Amino acid sequence: MSAVETIPAQSTIEGVWTESSGVLWYGGEHLSLREVAAAMNAVGARFVTITAHQLSGPQALRLEYHWDMEGRLLGFAFPLEGKAMDSIFDICEAADWIEREVHEQFAVDFIGREYEPLLLRAGNKAGIYLREEVER
Repeated sequence: MSAVETIPAQSTIEGVWTESSGVLWYGGEHLSLREVAAAMNAVGARFVTITAHQLSGPQALRLEYHWDMEGRLLGFAFPLEGKAMDSIFDICEAADWIEREVHEQFAVDFIGREYEPLLLRAGNKAGIYLREEVER
């Protein structure tokens, strides 16, 4: 990882950015997900996806949000406390499908939205990708 002093000119999110595997990761002061989404929309960044990572147990997750700005992929990581995260679907409509996927696959409840099933059948519980134990 290498520290990056600048990110694309239009970004309004200042702080420490680190490049890793072609992604510029924000590591500055704590921002809420909704603040990030609003700032990314304000500069015309395109929402790309959410990646969920299970950490040390079935209840520990980290969600990584990715936006494209001027051909650069910007990443923001949010540790998940409990099983709930704010929805950004009302700010970034492109988040609709992936929030529903993450809900079904990792049982994350996105606050402020309702769900239509994507892949789960009647009777299936959300969280089909959660492992009971994580190998270390």
